[in-house]
Amino acid sequence: MRDIFLNHKRHIRDTKGFGRISFVLLLCLLCFKATAQDEAEKPKPYELSGYIKNLQSAYVIDNINPFNPSKKLVISDNLLHNRLNFKYFLNKNWTLKTDLRNRFFWGDQPQLPIGNYAEQLDAANDYFDLSYEWSDPSGVALQTMIDRAYLEYLSEDWEVRLGRQRINWGISTLWNPNDIFNAYNFADFDYEERPGSDAVRVKFFPNYSSSIELAASMADSLEAATIAAKGGFNLKGYDIQLLAGVAQNDWVFGGGWAGNLKNASLKGEFATFIPVDTGATSFALTFNVDYQFKNSLYANVGFLYNSLGATAGDLSQLFTLEISAKNLYPFRYTVFTQFGYPLNPLTNLGGAIIYSPVESHAVFFTPTLTRSLRQNLDLDFVAQILFNDDGMKYRSPVQAGFLRIKWSY
Repeated sequence: MRDIFLNHKRHIRDTKGFGRISFVLLLCLLCFKATAQDEAEKPKPYELSGYIKNLQSAYVIDNINPFNPSKKLVISDNLLHNRLNFKYFLNKNWTLKTDLRNRFFWGDQPQLPIGNYAEQLDAANDYFDLSYEWSDPSGVALQTMIDRAYLEYLSEDWEVRLGRQRINWGISTLWNPNDIFNAYNFADFDYEERPGSDAVRVKFFPNYSSSIELAASMADSLEAATIAAKGGFNLKGYDIQLLAGVAQNDWVFGGGWAGNLKNASLKGEFATFIPVDTGATSFALTFNVDYQFKNSLYANVGFLYNSLGATAGDLSQLFTLEISAKNLYPFRYTVFTQFGYPLNPLTNLGGAIIYSPVESHAVFFTPTLTRSLRQNLDLDFVAQILFNDDGMKYRSPVQAGFLRIKWSY
């Protein structure tokens, strides 16, 4: 094992070709040229925004140190991340949107002998391959990815999008069984925009309080596609939605709600997945209640039932679980609480505690501290700490800390 860690052979993954990179560079040049135009000209037909952020991370992991199994393994990494959000208004109804995500990694993780690091980054792609990845076992890696690229039509009654987009059908705060097109892992806090899908979506508004939506993702076969319809309406002060369709060879039927419970907010979602061919039916349900106290303390408590979740095991499964709308967390029953409190106008303390009542009493604890340094410049500290009963004692097998500075423009 020591030899594996010390003797890596150089590998460079470059299968995408330089045509895509040329396209990306051309897009960047066009965006920056646009920003240099005279401000006194007529209203701009475009918008350009984005951010640059640096994320430093450190992981402390028990019992897998190949050099000394009695000691913990410490892994440290750095990520420099730039995002460009470009929107061009063709006319009052048509808009073209393209968002570019550039990430440069260096540290310990690209050196680990756990598959090809570049291929792991490429897993975020959808049907079309709109990214370029490169990694080297010396400890560096690069990814350039277009994660939004769609043409949009807007009118008073219609909204139509074609291309890579986020189809956000989720309502609840932490988990979303209705997010059948592009489910995400809540532990990935550094991806605020969340994944997108290569799809077509058509939305119609019959009146101010209702909508009908149809969406279909790109796929090589019907078995791999997601095609569904969703209707939304208001009933006695609650926003209700119902959906039905097929999601990667499962019939899916679900819905959700959002409204007030006296002075609190009540949200929830459910979905049933029935295999088109053979297999067991699965069901997911989540709900949460959140409340803002007079002293500005925010509290949110909720529950998740996941029929595909395990009733035993430890929380290390969270890092290997393939997240989908029908399997959002490793365990069958989970409760959570979130909190947030402004220490002063520039500093906010928050976090979440997630508990699964299995034999290991698995707990995921993530405290956060956010500080606004100046306008458009933020500093965040995030920790992710796992607790388990391993049969001998209750301990923390994994601790992670993240320090992030972000400048938005």
